[in-house]
Amino acid sequence: MDINPTAIVNSLLYSLIGVAIFWIAFTVIDKLTPYNLWGQIVHEKNVALAIVVGALAIAIGLIVAAAIR
Repeated sequence: MDINPTAIVNSLLYSLIGVAIFWIAFTVIDKLTPYNLWGQIVHEKNVALAIVVGALAIAIGLIVAAAIR
C-alpha cells in the first residue's frame, strides 16, 4: 500500500479550510441573531433553539463539504 504524501497534505488543508469556513459562518450567524445563542441554550435551557442551531450547523457543514468537494 502506497501512502501518497500529497493526498495527506491536501486532505489536511481542505479539512482546515472547511473548519475555518464553518467557524466563520457560525460566528456570523451568532452575531446576526438578536440574543446570545450560547446563553439561551446553556443557561436558559432553550431546547427549541438548540435544535435549530444544531440543524443550522449540519446545514453549514453540508454546504462547506459540497463546496470543497
